[in-house]
Amino acid sequence: MFDILAAAGADFSRVLDLYAGSGALGIEALSRNDGACDFVEGDARACGAIRRNLASLGMEERAHVYQMAVARALRELPGPYTLVLMDPPYADEEAVSLLDAWAGPERLDVGAIIVLEHSRRTAAPERLGMLPLFRERRHGDTMIAIYAAAEA
Repeated sequence: MFDILAAAGADFSRVLDLYAGSGALGIEALSRNDGACDFVEGDARACGAIRRNLASLGMEERAHVYQMAVARALRELPGPYTLVLMDPPYADEEAVSLLDAWAGPERLDVGAIIVLEHSRRTAAPERLGMLPLFRERRHGDTMIAIYAAAEA
């Protein structure tokens, strides 16, 4: 996925990792440059793991870990973001609609990219907010949908 993002010219300077889990996606984005990442995860234990992972890699100064629901984070975090990574639980029917309503020009930087991981049994929407579906890749049961402006 990150090779595809790099080839598409993704800007890793201001990343938002939603449903962050262990923080692996956001940490990988942080490893790509000297940017910053906001991690959003509702589970306290997972947030602890993200903080430990960041500390072990010396990345804690470039990251903020928010233990809160994604809906609240999307209301409160200011943006704009250059890259949004979203790996919601497959059964979460609200996740895509939350991001769709949020993904406008006041929250996404020019040239921003959104990555949505989802089940192959569920179709990705043709647009998320202001961004059209740019590319989709399958990895086993997981689909990775990349949303970007046409020139990406």
